[in-house]
Amino acid sequence: MPKLKSKKILMKRLKITKNGKILHGRSFTSHLQVKKSKKRRKNLKKNILLTGFYAKKVRKFMNLRKAK
Repeated sequence: MPKLKSKKILMKRLKITKNGKILHGRSFTSHLQVKKSKKRRKNLKKNILLTGFYAKKVRKFMNLRKAK
């Protein structure tokens, strides 16, 4: 059976932590920053932990094993 390929776009957009957790960036950060408060802009810089159904689906596409 041939080796499975990972979805390259997911590899670029998501970050895998050492423990196997999946992080992704937030939306609403590219433009129209003036009307957003400083606190909101600061919090938009933080990455979000992907959990549940979507985490399972992403692991399948990226050919990752389940996190410990």
